[in-house]
Amino acid sequence: MYARIIALGYGIFCALVADGAIAQATVQGVRVWDAPGASRVVFDLAAPVTFNVFTLSQPERVVIDIEQGQLRAELPKVTNTGVITGLRSGTSAEYGLRFVLDLAQSVAPKGFLLPPNDTYGHRLVVDLEYTPPPEVKSTAPAVVAPIEKSEPPAKSVKRDIVIAVDAGHGGEDPGAHGRKGTREKDVVLAIAKKLAQRINQETGMRAVLTRDGDYFLSLRRRSRIAREAKADLFVSVHADAFRNPRASGSSVWVLSQRGATDEAARWLADRENQADLVGGVSLDDKDDVLASVLLDLSLTGIIDASTRVAQHVLNNISAVGAVHKPAVQYAGFVVLKSPDVPSILVETAFISNKGEEARLRDQRFQQQIAEAIMTGITRYFKANPPPGTWWATLPLVVGER
Repeated sequence: MYARIIALGYGIFCALVADGAIAQATVQGVRVWDAPGASRVVFDLAAPVTFNVFTLSQPERVVIDIEQGQLRAELPKVTNTGVITGLRSGTSAEYGLRFVLDLAQSVAPKGFLLPPNDTYGHRLVVDLEYTPPPEVKSTAPAVVAPIEKSEPPAKSVKRDIVIAVDAGHGGEDPGAHGRKGTREKDVVLAIAKKLAQRINQETGMRAVLTRDGDYFLSLRRRSRIAREAKADLFVSVHADAFRNPRASGSSVWVLSQRGATDEAARWLADRENQADLVGGVSLDDKDDVLASVLLDLSLTGIIDASTRVAQHVLNNISAVGAVHKPAVQYAGFVVLKSPDVPSILVETAFISNKGEEARLRDQRFQQQIAEAIMTGITRYFKANPPPGTWWATLPLVVGER
């Protein structure tokens, strides 16, 4: 209820801005974040603003107009690592404060306002999504370079088990932070990279990182990267926070049944999704009833597999340190909603706890957590090897499902 009141108040505040009740719109800073297939431009504001975002062609540009705006900061230098090749600004009585983004190719821009949080004040965010040209398209998703390992027998005809490792937050979204200033996005990326390295050391396994640097990815895009990589498992790594600084321990989460129901409704309502494959079956040529049944079956199976993986991971994490919840937890996290990739979310520790913040910064603890997650993953796949993989040729481990 409290969050709803805040959101309502912020909406009223924005409406007052649109009606001219707040005349001044000061831009206090501009930041640019690049990621494979997307760039994000953030305008730090003194207060909400009235804005307009549109595109121009020949050459390709995105224009952001801020009504009655004033720039009180220097523009950042563009590194040309993403789609933005230039950034400039100007003012006029006609459009107020104008920013122009020069682009390497056309994009689909989306602008929206964000209220203050623990790290930032009011913000105008402009997201630019695009399809990288073929010569650089391989940078998304980022595949971890494999470490030398012995080749499995007949590996040429048996595929690797693919595991998508997702470091939570990133870029404009720092996640939670500890008393010493530790940022969630930094420590979980370090753990994710260690986990990916460990996966790549395992014969017959390959890791894919959803992000390998400090940049923003939407929640839907993270699971989409896993699906595009044809991942057999999606593991999202996070560091928890709570208002009580004594809260501690790890936990492992999977998609709740309510979350699955909501996702099924979203897929069935979206005709683009219906043309996609769910569990290897296309929904676009099925009637609504059959499509609904197939999707429900797929999601039920995914939740069951996710829960079994999560239990193995939780069992092994408990050997590293205390667990916050002794059983696998269920929630409707968006990042877990892939309809055909088993997905788990690991809260490695409480960054809001002084002692656990120190552990999260410790590379030895990061490695221990990565090893514990890895052990849980391997125990699951030894008992449940995906068809067509080298692991499926090994003797089946009984009693660990």
